[in-house]
Amino acid sequence: MEFHSLEVRQAALSLLRSGARNADVARQLDVPLGTIGYWKHQDRAKRGECPGPHDPDCPRCDGSPLDEQAYSYLLGLYLGDGHISRYSGHQVPNLMITCGDSWPGLMDSAEQAIRRVFPFNQVCRVRRVGCHNIKVYSKHLPCLFPQHGPGRKHERRIVLEGWQQEIVDAHPWAFLRGLIHSDGCRITNWTVRNGKRYEYPRYFFTNKSDDIRRLCTDTLTKVGVEWTVLARGVDPFNVSIARKASVALMDAHIGPKY
Repeated sequence: MEFHSLEVRQAALSLLRSGARNADVARQLDVPLGTIGYWKHQDRAKRGECPGPHDPDCPRCDGSPLDEQAYSYLLGLYLGDGHISRYSGHQVPNLMITCGDSWPGLMDSAEQAIRRVFPFNQVCRVRRVGCHNIKVYSKHLPCLFPQHGPGRKHERRIVLEGWQQEIVDAHPWAFLRGLIHSDGCRITNWTVRNGKRYEYPRYFFTNKSDDIRRLCTDTLTKVGVEWTVLARGVDPFNVSIARKASVALMDAHIGPKY
């Protein structure tokens, strides 16, 4: 991660206190917009201008409303390309969904989902080489994503809690869309029969975690999609959807990334 000097932080706070917009300060000092927002919040809290470093009510802790369809999609994104971390100097953990620059529509969808799940939290895009991290800070991230833990996802057990499974059961296509948008794709396969080339569409979902692949295949089965597992070498990392009727279902509800 990138650390910023005390001088940079003080310069940012000086500009913010003078009324400069967060985005203008971020651009002028070449600091991520989310970092500027966090510094501003901490500064206002220390000066008694806001209630302090805490989140609005949490759907799990306080029973506040949760956009379940957006959450189901975001859960799929998190299990694929999401990460929760707590950086040095930040008391509040952050959720990052990494999206390749080749998929601007995916970035928009991920940001929209985060805003719907965290309507009172600031969301930002952090530019990296070849990708952007869609990012939000919230102390309630472990409440909403209890699968978070030390180590890589495929090296630990991933099981949905009962309330999460109820949401996925109510919004299975949103969950599958998140999985495919993160670790899946729609491609055109081809084969040659009797000297003639035939092309056909196919979906893949690829993930090293047996548990995450099982969540994907269990949900596919529930919505009537037929699937098979293809090995990469000796490892069965790929879930394949190639039957015409199943591909049509996927096209109707998910479609290719863009």
